Amino acid sequence: MAATVQGLAYKAFGLQIHSGFPLPELPLTGEPGLIGSVSVVQEDLAERWEAVPKITPSIGVSGSEVMFEAKDTAVFSVQNGNTITVSPVPGADPDCVRLFILGSCMGILLMQKQILPLHGSALVIDGRAYALVGRSGAGKSTLASYLMEQGSPLISDDVIPVMVQNGHPLAVPGYPQQKLWQQSLDYLGMNSSAYRPLFERETKFAVPVHDRFYGEPLPLAGVFELSLTREGPAALQPIHGMERFHTLYNHTYQKAIVDRIGIREWHFGMLASFVNRLPMYRLTRPEQGFSAPQQASLILETIRQQVKGMNT
Repeated sequence: MAATVQGLAYKAFGLQIHSGFPLPELPLTGEPGLIGSVSVVQEDLAERWEAVPKITPSIGVSGSEVMFEAKDTAVFSVQNGNTITVSPVPGADPDCVRLFILGSCMGILLMQKQILPLHGSALVIDGRAYALVGRSGAGKSTLASYLMEQGSPLISDDVIPVMVQNGHPLAVPGYPQQKLWQQSLDYLGMNSSAYRPLFERETKFAVPVHDRFYGEPLPLAGVFELSLTREGPAALQPIHGMERFHTLYNHTYQKAIVDRIGIREWHFGMLASFVNRLPMYRLTRPEQGFSAPQQASLILETIRQQVKGMNT
């Protein structure tokens, strides 16, 4: 099948995205992207996938092209930081295909464009951006949703593009949607019947946040790493020294692919360019129960103290 792309252009991750697939989660735009444009096209990738040198059974790399296979969904190609090609399997769930386009493909493409993708949620607090990072299940999106209810708009959920200007990191907006598990919706008093599952039989839901979304880049003023503990209340401690570097490295989206596509030197240099300018904290929360109010209180008090210190 020949490559095709429709005339519609969407806005997300600092990009103008021309897509041959409908991307209803994204706002339409007629403006150029802050960090460029990308085309999303559909094409039969069977021969290229067969021929590409494999670094794992599901990932292949050849020059500036990264290919990967998502079982029962599609083969994807990301090239040159400007083209995503999709080859869906017959009967593939289009919702699932879009998840990979807006997740894994965008993470790889951002790295090809030398934009750091952090895995987490970013919000606006006191006019600046703060990132919540952590392993899957740490509660990033739940805490972000609680903070949004308290008046902190969302900048990005899941993938946070970070670009550097004059040695200072900027958080670039994603798109106005959160992904929340059923348990998170229950904690937050939200009825899952009002939201669309991310794809068939999934218990994670797409939650639009158009009225609580901030669509402009902002200076990234701090990072909070969420971790779990079996007992004890929520607690917060600063992260010091080289551990700060490792924190950013560990929470780079798709970090496993950094070495495989030959960008380790860029990645290390990118982190080193601003790591010592960025306050970082580890926020520990109990595994059981709903502690988002306590976590939010600790974060807001820490930011107040940080701002107070800057002003004195």
